[in-house]
Amino acid sequence: MSEFHTYTLPNGIRGIHRQVRSGVAYCGMVIGAGARDELPREFGSAHFAEHALFKGTACRRAWHINSRLERLGGELNAFTTKEDTTVHATTLRGDFAKAVELIADVVCHSTFPDREIEREREVILDEINSYRDNPAELIYDEFEELLFKGTPLGHNILGTPTSIKNIDSSVIQKFVSRNYTPDRMVFSSVGNMSVGQVERMVARYFGDFRAASVEIALRDDGGGKNEILFGLPRGAAASRQPAAEKFSTTKNRRTAQAHCIIGSRGYTSNDERRVTLALLVNLLGGPAANSILNTLLREKNGLTYGVDAAYTPYVDTGVASIYFSCEHPNVARCTDLVRGELLRLQRDQLSTRRLSMAKRQFSAQLAIGMESNEGYMLGAGKSLLVHGHVDTLPDTYRKIDTITAQDICDVANEVFSDVSTLLYSGR
Repeated sequence: MSEFHTYTLPNGIRGIHRQVRSGVAYCGMVIGAGARDELPREFGSAHFAEHALFKGTACRRAWHINSRLERLGGELNAFTTKEDTTVHATTLRGDFAKAVELIADVVCHSTFPDREIEREREVILDEINSYRDNPAELIYDEFEELLFKGTPLGHNILGTPTSIKNIDSSVIQKFVSRNYTPDRMVFSSVGNMSVGQVERMVARYFGDFRAASVEIALRDDGGGKNEILFGLPRGAAASRQPAAEKFSTTKNRRTAQAHCIIGSRGYTSNDERRVTLALLVNLLGGPAANSILNTLLREKNGLTYGVDAAYTPYVDTGVASIYFSCEHPNVARCTDLVRGELLRLQRDQLSTRRLSMAKRQFSAQLAIGMESNEGYMLGAGKSLLVHGHVDTLPDTYRKIDTITAQDICDVANEVFSDVSTLLYSGR
């Protein structure tokens, strides 16, 4: 029915809403506070705080939080990344106000009771251990740890068993006070309500929220010292991002298959070349079965069940990577084939027809992805937080259409000429 409309509350919290014809409503609070905002002794606290938000507020216990929307057929959930934390809900349109109120309660009024924190500590430790049993996921985090070593991005979102054992209610309180501030919050929504209705609801439940003194929180945490990267504002941290050191690392994981990532740092969230890199990555190893590497490694040579390429931009850097798993004796051949394709893309321009097909496929995938109102809501909130606006689909199509074959070559040379490798081997 409409594109997105934005608004700003007097306290600085921004909002973005899209009205659609649907009996289901989606909303979420995107907070610019993630693992990269942790001080060294806080590793894992952003993710721990996300769990702890559901463990009690000034007026609700954990059971009441978990039951509030679920008993109405709705859902409340949350997730943490390196740069943000999102609490989101799905409800029927008539229960939308209840979802807004509940998100406001857990984000703004959580009390982090000690008893609940002790229980949840064991849950997170179990999550860490279960994650270690999944090499296809673990390898991505270990690759980033090596790629961003010594920076706020160079540690696992979950933390370590040692760091989690050292986190208590006071650590979480300090992390939240320092990072959950109105200027780093965006409330995103999609549903059959007018933007005026939504803004009034959000103002009702979030309008009184005021952040704790950031200066005091930093002083209490020892994070006000500007000689360290950790704890600095992101703009300051960006100016101190050390250069990447190339690596080729093999780790013995005693896995049934070998797992490998090949990649390097990529473009930032605000770099115009990010669209070209996203197109290139999609061409290499996107979700379609006709991607270059799936065709080469799986269809033509039968070397792997799965191969993927991924690109994640951050505010001051990014990571572009190619992942595959295979039988241990096939690692060298798979690696040679991947590197050969990267070299070909650096050296040879795509034909006009090939480039046109790649653009059309990428644009269609984006359009189909936008059919998920939940995904659309989450993406819009993140985009407003990072970029200050949301591109419409026509805007995105225009950016894709302007990409040339030479642009693809240039980006392939800039990003994939000097790649690093992490291999999990059982041999």
